[in-house]
Amino acid sequence: MQAAENWQDDAIKLNEKITLHSVHERYADELFALVVRNKVWLQKAMEWPQYVTKIEDSLKTAQGNYILHHRGYAKMFLIYQYENMVGVISFNQIEPTNKTAYIGYWLDERAQGQGIISQALEAIIAKYSSEGLVRRFVIKCIVTNEASNQVARRNGFTLEGCLRQAEFLNGEFHDQNIYARIVE
Repeated sequence: MQAAENWQDDAIKLNEKITLHSVHERYADELFALVVRNKVWLQKAMEWPQYVTKIEDSLKTAQGNYILHHRGYAKMFLIYQYENMVGVISFNQIEPTNKTAYIGYWLDERAQGQGIISQALEAIIAKYSSEGLVRRFVIKCIVTNEASNQVARRNGFTLEGCLRQAEFLNGEFHDQNIYARIVE
């Protein structure tokens, strides 16, 4: 476990309502509760929620992502609205040589439709492109996940193609759209 005095929160304040906090084990209880509350809904678009069965699962996720976050191989931010955790936005993987980041996100079902993901996405793109760490941002989502496809299009991502049967979800393979946005 990370000592509290060594903990760095790379917080990004979007506005008076929304703040992104970098992942840390101190958030594991809230993260677990959010996943459990949204598990059925999340499993429509992602495979991993079914494997979150105890608080230790969220603790391990937080600890592992904290290390990756601070070493620059991934970035994970917890989305807070009015001091309540409502979701996650992350660079699931960063390729430092190619300056490419693969983006993942999810939001509490009750927080949908408020533009929260779009605002968070714009904030992390602005931060990491201005720092010169990332120039190519990639979103991959299954073709039938209309909400994620809309997020990509609404935020200026270009559809680069469709990967056939590229994602295994709920017992079957799904085609996956790949979107990218390059910030010079």
